[in-house]
Amino acid sequence: MTVFRAFKSGDERDIVSLWNEVLAFDPITPKRFRNQVLLDANFDPDGLIIAEQNGEVAGALLAIRRRLPMSGIDLEKGTGWITFFMVKHDLQREGIGHGMMDRAVRFLKNKGVDKVFFSSYAPNYFLPGIDPARYSTGYEFLKKEGFRRLYSPVAMHRSLAEYTYPEEVKGLKEIREKEGYTFEKVSDGDLYDLILFANEAFNPDWGRAIREGLLQGIDSSQIMIAKRTGKIVGFAMFGGYEMIRERFGPFGVSETEQGKGLGKILLHEILFSMKQLTIQGAWFLWTSETSSAGHLYRKNGFTTYRTFEVMIKELT
Repeated sequence: MTVFRAFKSGDERDIVSLWNEVLAFDPITPKRFRNQVLLDANFDPDGLIIAEQNGEVAGALLAIRRRLPMSGIDLEKGTGWITFFMVKHDLQREGIGHGMMDRAVRFLKNKGVDKVFFSSYAPNYFLPGIDPARYSTGYEFLKKEGFRRLYSPVAMHRSLAEYTYPEEVKGLKEIREKEGYTFEKVSDGDLYDLILFANEAFNPDWGRAIREGLLQGIDSSQIMIAKRTGKIVGFAMFGGYEMIRERFGPFGVSETEQGKGLGKILLHEILFSMKQLTIQGAWFLWTSETSSAGHLYRKNGFTTYRTFEVMIKELT
């Protein structure tokens, strides 16, 4: 008989072990689970559903809703997320996943949630969504549980083994500098304006990535900013997420300044900085292939290596 219950101390070890068995393409460490789940300000033990058989963890599913706003007082009321789920291989298709999902939905509805996403939660998502190619069973499970596809972000990668700073971009940078633009490593005095720019022009998770990356110890040389008449109009960085040096981003240029090649310059400034540190590749988890950023990446040597599906379910 399967018992469904909330998380309790000691489960974390079994969850990590089961995770590395079932979600084999995306293994984690106990430290990463602790940092991204147990230390998340929005974590609620009642939302971490455990399926237990014969005293052993047979499955786990995490449901989240905001208890701490990303910015201001916005708690995104009515919105919830499921960031992972898993069932032991030999116990799949026995109703365990459905039982965990049913309990998670009741938990979220009791907290006022009327729509739930898999798994576009910030800041502590593991993947942007479900990867149908690698987890086809999980994808079919979500559809069976009433989730529908919302959009399809992609992860991209670029080798830096043969990278050199393009002469064309050097020339473009010189032109923009003559027009009054500057490209420089961020200084302490720019941090307030940079975080505000990231929050307002893009989203609060980007401002958080800058702040937490620096607090965790990344060097300010890992953040490049573009200015016009002293005002920040774009930025790019690497190493801001979980201190992973190869992870590029976040990265963006003000909407009013697009079409001038500023993004291309910032991109190559960062790639060159990474190459200086002997980093052999750059990657990131989340963009749209059809967006202007997606086109920029492709034109500058990035290729897609995974496609995800962000899913949504309306709770009635």
